[in-house]
Amino acid sequence: MKKIFSYVLVALIASAFTLTGFAYLQNQKFENTSIKVQEETPNVVQTNFVSSPNYAAEITDFTAAASATVDAVVHVKNTAFKTVYNPLEELFYGRSSGRQYKQVGTGSGVIISPDGYIITNNHVVKNATDIEITLNDKKVYKAKLIGSDEANDIALVKIEAKALPFITFANSDQVKVGDWVLAVGNPYNLTSTVTAGIISAKGRDLDGNSNIESYLQTDAAVNPGNSGGALVNTRGELVGINTAISSKTGAYVGYSFAVPSNIAKKIVEDLVEFGNVQRAYMGIQFIELDGSVANEMDLEQSEGIYISHVTDKGAAAEAGLLEKDIIVGINGNKITKFSDLKGQLNSHRPGEIINVTVLRNNNEQDFKVKLKNKFGKVDFSKTTYIDNILGLQLDELPDKIKQKYNIDYGVQIKKISNPSFKQFGIKANAVLLAIERQKVKSVDDVEQLLHYYENSEYVTLHILNANGKVEYISLKI
Repeated sequence: MKKIFSYVLVALIASAFTLTGFAYLQNQKFENTSIKVQEETPNVVQTNFVSSPNYAAEITDFTAAASATVDAVVHVKNTAFKTVYNPLEELFYGRSSGRQYKQVGTGSGVIISPDGYIITNNHVVKNATDIEITLNDKKVYKAKLIGSDEANDIALVKIEAKALPFITFANSDQVKVGDWVLAVGNPYNLTSTVTAGIISAKGRDLDGNSNIESYLQTDAAVNPGNSGGALVNTRGELVGINTAISSKTGAYVGYSFAVPSNIAKKIVEDLVEFGNVQRAYMGIQFIELDGSVANEMDLEQSEGIYISHVTDKGAAAEAGLLEKDIIVGINGNKITKFSDLKGQLNSHRPGEIINVTVLRNNNEQDFKVKLKNKFGKVDFSKTTYIDNILGLQLDELPDKIKQKYNIDYGVQIKKISNPSFKQFGIKANAVLLAIERQKVKSVDDVEQLLHYYENSEYVTLHILNANGKVEYISLKI
């Protein structure tokens, strides 16, 4: 028994010495490691946590930009009346008196001048019979529609007020991917809402639709009601008009899109000066390059706009551009796809000169291109514009014609200069009802639709003839 006790005692003593030695070695190892960390820590701290005036200023600018812009973003309420026809009445009686329903929509707008000019989206005020503006201080004004551009989804309205807070335009060409931005608007009728994000991409062309413009993409949260609101930089300057979101649910899921400020500014200036939007054209046909196209065409360059044809006496031809040239830049801005090109053209008007950089035989060359108007005149009137496209002179539809055919839409054809209509028996005093199935109620509606479909090869017109028959005419434009 004594021997067993002695063995246990020796074992315990040995274990104690072993544990003590192990702890000492571990402690030494830990201390040595700690010393290394402490030696390296100053470098790490200096690299990652050095005081930066720019970083501090940017954090401050979020609050400064928000306070500088929130009062210049307004709530927009539009009221419209929609007529719904009874299909059974039309089936049995050939006509339906229809019932009118009141529709109320809301969105946002941005004050851009102290005397009450406000920019918003076209879809926010489209077909509105009454537009109401509520400022951030709860004052309410009736607004007048100055003009709109459906293709770019921009509209300009005005209220009678003075000394209003307003936001100045920034140069959206200078915006870079990764720049901080704030979205200011009224989502879900929640007034004066500010969200932050970065510019995720530039030159977005949604759904590949050539009529949709070169959007700025951001991850700042934008929801229904934000449409027409401001996208501003950290200095509180307007870089875009929030317009769309990409979502399967109808709510924000990570991406939103804004019309660049350069395009919005140019549209507003055109609406004020001319009453319509001036379209600048280079006079080229082209192919957008990518990897597969470049391989097929045996080209080294896989980005840019390949010129397949130069229009005689067009802006590009007069500047010296040739077929097989590849446009890679405009005014120092990189051009990699069609939306880049169109975004640049839509921020300029006919008569302006742009610097176009092309690759010719793999060598860069610069050309001064004086932009032209597709229809020959820069400051054409609305009648001249429509006459150039359709060969028609139009007027508002008289009440007696509305009563005769029991219709509440359409415009009257006063004069026809396009011989294509004669083969269909269309004569003066016929009624233009719709373009591409979209009803028209005014000459302005016709102009806006022609702008929207101007890149199409054909448009289909719905024309009510004198005998009461509707003709469907596909017209090359």
